[in-house]
Amino acid sequence: MVPELAMLCPAYSCDFCNAALCAQRRDVAQSGSTVERPMKRLKILCLHGYHGSAATLRNQMADLVRGMDRLAEWVYVDAPSLAVGDFGWWHATADTRVVAARDAGVGPGSKHYQGWARTREALVGVFKTEGPFDGVFGFSQGAALTSLLVGLRASPGLRTSDKPLRFDFAIMVGGFPVADPELAKLYGGAPCYQLPSLHLVGRSDGIVPIEASKVLASKFAQPLIVEHDGGHVVAATSQVCQRVSGFLGAMTQRASAGV
Repeated sequence: MVPELAMLCPAYSCDFCNAALCAQRRDVAQSGSTVERPMKRLKILCLHGYHGSAATLRNQMADLVRGMDRLAEWVYVDAPSLAVGDFGWWHATADTRVVAARDAGVGPGSKHYQGWARTREALVGVFKTEGPFDGVFGFSQGAALTSLLVGLRASPGLRTSDKPLRFDFAIMVGGFPVADPELAKLYGGAPCYQLPSLHLVGRSDGIVPIEASKVLASKFAQPLIVEHDGGHVVAATSQVCQRVSGFLGAMTQRASAGV
C-alpha cells in the first residue's frame, strides 16, 4: 500500500495530500494490483532575491536541498535585468521620477514595480524553453514574484495570454505581498491560489517582517507556514529540512497520482 501522506508530510495532511492518496488507492483497487506507480521527480523553478542571482540562490539553498535530489530537480534562473548590468526582478518606487528611491517592493504604501513587464515576458519564455515545471520556489523578492506567477496560472488546457503558466505548487521563503496595486489584482483570482503552498518565515527577519510573510500566505487557500528563529535567510535547520522534504514528498505523491 502507498505510504500515508501524513507520514511523508506530518504537517500537511490536508485536502491536497489526501486527494493524492485517494487517487493512488483508487487506481490500486481498480486494477487489482499492488504495484505502485513509479514516483515522479519534481522539477522546480527557483527565483532569487533582489540583489541576488541564480548562482547566489543556489548557494543559499545548498544546505536546505542537500539530500533531496531524489525528490526534485532545482532549476535556477537569473532575472533578465542582470543581462543588462542591472539587478532585481523589478525596482519599486513611489515616485517614478526619483531613481534613488528604488527598492525591492516591500510595503507599506503603494508602489510601482518598474521592470515587471520584462520579467513576466522572460519567465513565460523560461516556462516554454525549460519547462514544464511542477512548482516554483522563491526567496525574498523572488517569493513575491512567485506569488504573482501563481496568479498567472491557467486552468487545465486553457492557456491564454493573460494566464500562460502551468504549475502545481509554490514554496516561498521570506516573501511579502506585492505593493503595486495593479499587480496585486492578481491575488483576486481565487482559483489560481487554490494550490499547495509552503511559506518559510523567520522570526528574526529584519528585512521582511514576519507579519508581511504571513499576509502573503493568507492569499493562498491552504498555506503551510513554517517558522524558524533565523532572519532573512533560506533556513536549513533540521525542522525546516524535515518540513520541506515532507512537503515535497506529498507533492511527489500528488504528481505521481496525476492529481
